[in-house]
Amino acid sequence: MTRHERILLDGPAGKLEVFVDPREAATGIALIAHPHPLFGGTADNKVVTTLAKALRELGCTTLRPSFRGVGGSEGVHDRGIAETDDLYAVYVYARGRFGDLPIYLAGFSFGAFVVTRLAKRLQESAVVVRRLVLVGTAAGFIEGDRQYETEAVAPDTIVIHGSADATVPLANVLKWAEPLELPVTVVAGADHFFHRRLHIIRKIIHDAWKP
Repeated sequence: MTRHERILLDGPAGKLEVFVDPREAATGIALIAHPHPLFGGTADNKVVTTLAKALRELGCTTLRPSFRGVGGSEGVHDRGIAETDDLYAVYVYARGRFGDLPIYLAGFSFGAFVVTRLAKRLQESAVVVRRLVLVGTAAGFIEGDRQYETEAVAPDTIVIHGSADATVPLANVLKWAEPLELPVTVVAGADHFFHRRLHIIRKIIHDAWKP
């Protein structure tokens, strides 16, 4: 049984709100990043909470931060650059509190883009990220003059995308994944928010999960 907590960390731009669900006898720590702050993205987004639930079921303590300018987090939106610093601050907190457990990263939409940036930063610091889970990954050019240079990720990354995603076209993600030889699991008929298909996300993660 999880014990939901809301905490405020000292982040790079002030207070950083994080929702923490410690898991008894946890086998990992999972950081989960939410969609675009300027388009209603929050840590309570249904895809984000679905990711958290799946990862708790797989043994992880989960942490869902609110990006700067969202909820109780201070600061101003920075197109994913400073948000990477925020997510790193959550990583440091998680390490200090929960110890040297395997690290997992998950994200939805803009959050998935930020997660790829954090994974690269951790890798450059010789920190091993055990697994990434990316859903509706922001990649390439998206309406609203947003361009995402999504980082390369490990070949065992779980990438999930909807065939009917009108926010991030599937073609964008396939173009990003192709040179990486990265498999993409396409959910037929799913829109960007996976309405009525959240259970499929959980099943894909569970089916793909291997030590």
